Amino acid sequence: MYTGHRSSAVPLALAFTALVLYASLYPFAGWRWPAGHRLPELLLLPWPPWKTPLDDAFNFFGYLPLGLLICIAVLRGGGHVTTALAVAMFSASALAYATEVTQHFLPSRHPSLKDWAMNSLGAGSGAALASLLYLGGWLQRWHRVRQRWFAGHSAGALALLMLWPFGLLFPTPVPWGLGAVGERLREAVLDVLQDVSWAEPLARALAAPDAAPVRGPLAEPLASTLGLLAPVLLAYAVTLPGLRRLVLAAGALVLGFTAMTLSTLLNFGPAHALAWMTPAAAYGAGAAAVLALLLAPLPRRLVQGLALVALTALVVLVPQAGGDPYFAQNLQDWEQGRFVHFHGLTQWLGLLWPYAAIVWLLTGLARPPRD
Repeated sequence: MYTGHRSSAVPLALAFTALVLYASLYPFAGWRWPAGHRLPELLLLPWPPWKTPLDDAFNFFGYLPLGLLICIAVLRGGGHVTTALAVAMFSASALAYATEVTQHFLPSRHPSLKDWAMNSLGAGSGAALASLLYLGGWLQRWHRVRQRWFAGHSAGALALLMLWPFGLLFPTPVPWGLGAVGERLREAVLDVLQDVSWAEPLARALAAPDAAPVRGPLAEPLASTLGLLAPVLLAYAVTLPGLRRLVLAAGALVLGFTAMTLSTLLNFGPAHALAWMTPAAAYGAGAAAVLALLLAPLPRRLVQGLALVALTALVVLVPQAGGDPYFAQNLQDWEQGRFVHFHGLTQWLGLLWPYAAIVWLLTGLARPPRD
């Protein structure tokens, strides 16, 4: 039934596993063995005396998608419903237990038997939901729709398109300006080179303040245009020319606007939900919509090349574009703990999404054309 198509649940499950690990073990600092404890004692998780309903909800819903995706991946691989349920529940619960035990070694984290229980309950609920969708025929219907709408080898692109709006929830320097990973890498390298005597010249060079980049008046609208156009071209790369491309483009535009509005709403409240819509963002959105319409008839191979160019230009241009007036405050609110539960789940999506899309496009261009 699923011949010729890899399930997008597989890359989505892997990506979600990585994000769960990041969120569970952030900030990855201060590792130490708990004084006075032996390993068998660390394997026994404590039940916390305090009540944290919000944390309980996050732990439940944080693992629900993981259980659902693992179950769907096993089902799409030909596994029986019972096998898929067991694999999803056991693997997600084992992951949750391993991360809770590992938190013993991080002074800023508190391992909890209740957290593990809520994680396991969420994963089990997700796996049960996936099983019901399969038994009700909804997964089979989705497969038939996918066969009509998308080309083969589209699993990676579909997974990236599903993850894109979540990456926008973390504050971006400009609207839809994902991929600003350069400063993060510089800080990480400086941390590694600290107290390394032979690397002092390199550390000084990295620590020296850079000259202010030249920001032309078109930098911000161009970055916004490319940021919104990139997922549209990625969708075009796995569909044949026609009306379906325009439907996907409209969906990408709506998701982009919704994600940016939701991110601003979380920080400043409903009254300021549209504060991100600067004139530069409006120009960028209009240009992206026009380009999406003009590029819709192009063949897939050409669209893949254009998408690669757009993403490469995006990651180069975003650091050069002037940030919107709300970016600094957004970033401060997220990184100082106001949205600590979403920090790891969205930050690295936004930073790494363009690079993952570039890798997928390069892999696709290396395959023989199939249009």
